[in-house]
Amino acid sequence: MKRKKRLERGVKSLEDQIKIHEEKKQKAIELGQEELVRYYEKEINKLVGVRKRKKDLLNKQ
Repeated sequence: MKRKKRLERGVKSLEDQIKIHEEKKQKAIELGQEELVRYYEKEINKLVGVRKRKKDLLNKQ
């Protein structure tokens, strides 16, 4: 039970971080900062991968 709640909180936290990075990426696009856009895209992809792994672990239980 404890692990399940921890995984659920982790997934929620990752979703929040993805939203924050998406907003920052949009600001970087508006400002024309290509390097920041690429950075945020990499970070978003990384966070999506971690979120997927946590969801898979959560669904196994």
